[in-house]
Amino acid sequence: MEPEIVTLDVRPILAQGDEPLGVILAAVDGLSQGQVLRLIAPFRPVPLFRVMARRGYEHSEIRLADKGWQIDFAPAARGLGAGSALDAFGWPEPMAHLDLTDRSPDDAAQRLLATFQRIPPGDVLFALLAEEPAALLAELGAAGHQWAGNPATDGSGFRLLLRRKG
Repeated sequence: MEPEIVTLDVRPILAQGDEPLGVILAAVDGLSQGQVLRLIAPFRPVPLFRVMARRGYEHSEIRLADKGWQIDFAPAARGLGAGSALDAFGWPEPMAHLDLTDRSPDDAAQRLLATFQRIPPGDVLFALLAEEPAALLAELGAAGHQWAGNPATDGSGFRLLLRRKG
């Protein structure tokens, strides 16, 4: 089954001298499962590729006959959660592994944070949790730490790599 395409042509926005990023992100936030955002632009929006990748989308692109671009953004096949560090595949092996799937979300977050604070800067911790600790990830990201995560393919929980800044 082909995904449903939601098309957004940003050429009129740019022609008015306005910045389309807010409109693009609102369109992405409005996508339903199985939908793809098709962006039509007068140029290849390279900086947007990284923004969208961090939100968990990959892209394909086609040069149009009128010298514009068609870029389709679809959920990334590799399944990293939005906000995940894209360089996580190159991080060192985790120095600690935690299985916190049997803990409450609050207890899991506290144990995760306590262990994370004990690892040296630049090192990585792996954790399996019952669910994504969104508030904790926002807090750690704001403090300059990196993370990458996704739901386990077998449904056993949320897999998380955390890397201390430094």
